[in-house]
Amino acid sequence: MALVVAQEVPASSSMAVPHGPAGVGQARHRMREQLRGNGVSDAVVDDAVLILSELLSNACRHGRPLGRHADVGDGDIRAAWHVDTGGGLTVEVTDGGGPTRPVPSTPSVTARGGRGLNIISALAQEWGVR
Repeated sequence: MALVVAQEVPASSSMAVPHGPAGVGQARHRMREQLRGNGVSDAVVDDAVLILSELLSNACRHGRPLGRHADVGDGDIRAAWHVDTGGGLTVEVTDGGGPTRPVPSTPSVTARGGRGLNIISALAQEWGVR
């Protein structure tokens, strides 16, 4: 959760995102434009977009898509963000689940991945899975 000073930010936004790399960029662009267009500071927007990107990337890599085509790797995942009355920003990604629960890892210095949840932990006030 990132803290923002909300003025005219919509209470929430939700979108279906194609299960794959192309969808990540679409969601990041929409979130960035919506939050910036409503006066959220660039620093908060940048953190929120990075968190969204990491969550979506993990959902595409480790989770199944939602819907009837999940067995063949086709379908969508859901990205949502919500600004509460106190100005807190919640970012959520919903997928069809995976074989394991997400946990932060300790990748080697040369590892090409495995840092997403550590990045989220550093930027968010809290995170979890339900």
